[in-house]
Amino acid sequence: MAAIHFDKVTVRYPVYDSRGMSLRNHLLRISTGGIIERQTGQVQMVTALRDVSFQLKRGDAVGLIGHNGAGKSTLLRTMAGIYSPTSGNVIRQGRVATMLELGAGMDMELSGYDNITRMCLLMGESHTAIRQHLSEIENFTQLGNFLQMPVRTYSSGMLARLVFAIATSTRPDILLVDEVFGLGDAEFQIHAQQRMDALVSTVGIFVFASHFGDILKRYCNRFFRLEHGQLTECGRNDF
Repeated sequence: MAAIHFDKVTVRYPVYDSRGMSLRNHLLRISTGGIIERQTGQVQMVTALRDVSFQLKRGDAVGLIGHNGAGKSTLLRTMAGIYSPTSGNVIRQGRVATMLELGAGMDMELSGYDNITRMCLLMGESHTAIRQHLSEIENFTQLGNFLQMPVRTYSSGMLARLVFAIATSTRPDILLVDEVFGLGDAEFQIHAQQRMDALVSTVGIFVFASHFGDILKRYCNRFFRLEHGQLTECGRNDF
């Protein structure tokens, strides 16, 4: 079963050592980022999400829209359980796979092969299942012998291929994706789009943050707009 339920979820985080930040504070207030709630001494509290409520069920494919800093990445991380809400409740049912920050969760000193095992285990895969998926991951990455080398030696394009191949090697109940089509080279983006076409129809819930409206409309049947941490649902013709 796949389900995500947010009930009046607020996420705040502190920013320390904020001396000399008055100009930045002003720019933050007039820009597209979170809202500075209060300042005490050297600590500022920034509200990244404010009273966000929604319900997602199997079959929902949600496109997240909003400018940089609007709260899209924070929302995805809260959905995944990486961030805990300051207030409100999150109920999540089903196995989650994520494609968020490039290289997140990887050990840069380990080889590509070791990171495949590491990341798949973190997604709840068994060693048997990992062995079954390995050749598929190898073929998609086209990294060859580089998979035996430490990930720290990879270019951003190589790392994007590896992250994407791992995250899409399984069939999770919930798939959370942040701007994957902005990663890697043109060839990778073509392969990624083909792989996403095959994957999206098989997952229970799909949530995708992107600045590319055409891509969102290609994959999604619901659309959430985030602005200064507040969420509203909109139609496919509203952006």
